[in-house]
Amino acid sequence: MSSRSNDQWITDLRSRGSAQDDALADLHKIILAGLPYALSAWLAADDPRFQPLAEEVAQETLLRVLDHLDTFEGRSQFTTWAHKIAVRVALTELRRKRWENVSLDELVDNEVSPPPARLMADTTPSPESIVEGEDMLERLRRVMAEELTEKQRQAMIAIAIQGVPLEEVARRMGTNRNALYKLMHDTRLRLKRRLAQEGLTPEDVLAIFEKA
Repeated sequence: MSSRSNDQWITDLRSRGSAQDDALADLHKIILAGLPYALSAWLAADDPRFQPLAEEVAQETLLRVLDHLDTFEGRSQFTTWAHKIAVRVALTELRRKRWENVSLDELVDNEVSPPPARLMADTTPSPESIVEGEDMLERLRRVMAEELTEKQRQAMIAIAIQGVPLEEVARRMGTNRNALYKLMHDTRLRLKRRLAQEGLTPEDVLAIFEKA
């Protein structure tokens, strides 16, 4: 792969013919080479799902780079900028694939248990964290059952606890992003008031999930 300056990348990618083809081919290789390290915390390079994902991400990244060349400000290396786009694309795709075969009912039935078939790397919690987490989850389960409507509870479990993308939850609940955003805003306010009455802060709850 030839070495290009930022200006050369922009010039070649904006051109037509062999110069653009060569630049796209080189950028494709650079993106693929960087993804194993960039995604190592979520999906191992030797996982059978990695190569198909990497190729899909690389192709989508090239399209986005071409569409957004005018937004590159030259504050970093062009390839660094392209890598950041690739990582965003990859993480979005990982989140989408993670839930594509799981129904909303299954997520809600599992309540605050760990999400199924996680692609992200897991760490092993200590016995103390397990006990502390189980206590916090039981208190959170009780608060949610007493304080939230069924629709609020479904949305909170799917988005805030199970980590399903908001757009995916909106689609499954038959609503739109703005309506679901308002629902989640109201839900968080109700939970925040109730948690305060319980002597807990949202940070206390988040700390448990970060340890899990």
